[in-house]
Amino acid sequence: MESTVAQKLEALTKLQSIDSQLDELIKVRGALPEEVMDLEDEIAGYETRVNNHNSQIEELELAISNNKTAIKDSEKLIQKYEEQQMNVRNNREYDAITKEVELQQLEIQILEKRIKEAYANIEAKNEAIQDTKNALEERQKDLDSKKGELDNITTESQEEEDKLLKGREKAAKSIEERLLLSYNKIRGNVRNGLAVVPVKRDACGGCFNIVPPQKQAEIREKKKLIVCEHCGRVLADVEEVIEEEKKPTRTRRKAAAKK
Repeated sequence: MESTVAQKLEALTKLQSIDSQLDELIKVRGALPEEVMDLEDEIAGYETRVNNHNSQIEELELAISNNKTAIKDSEKLIQKYEEQQMNVRNNREYDAITKEVELQQLEIQILEKRIKEAYANIEAKNEAIQDTKNALEERQKDLDSKKGELDNITTESQEEEDKLLKGREKAAKSIEERLLLSYNKIRGNVRNGLAVVPVKRDACGGCFNIVPPQKQAEIREKKKLIVCEHCGRVLADVEEVIEEEKKPTRTRRKAAAKK
């Protein structure tokens, strides 16, 4: 059985009331959830940086090991060439072997330079790792503090929040899917989260723009869903303003006459 417009408005108003209460609970937490997420992202970045430095150190250590092996190979070749020099038959062979020895000696110098540079890089990276770990430790303390604060606030309101969430789920089921999607879309587009509002003092309860009398009459009839032409919020009702009866003021002349 299809719901009447009045029933739809009642269901939307109830859902809005629950969502507004949930918004208030979230507001109490302030910026803490975002701060916790930012700190977690920052810590993850530091951890990635440390891992990258460690990987680069492993590569440098492997390069050092390979270069040391290459130096030993060059030293063996030099020894071999020097032994061959003892058995040369002419100056040309001697010069050729001498040139090979010099090339291997130059190769050793280059390899030793690379090893020295690699050790310097490792030292710099170890310092960078220590600095990063120090920063990470400080951020971890901040995160633990913020998390503790957030957990305390969340624990205090958890029971109420669970109750509201169950109520919201029940309320949402009574609203047709298309209307619920529209409601959620409006809530996502407005700053204060109000998608369903009444007309107060002839103005929209969301954007405070004037609602014409004819439109107010249609809202009261509840025969169709009316939305604010300025902000798109659903106008669920018109709040009647009860004006207090003004007491007659006594003038000075009347007061004097009584005397």
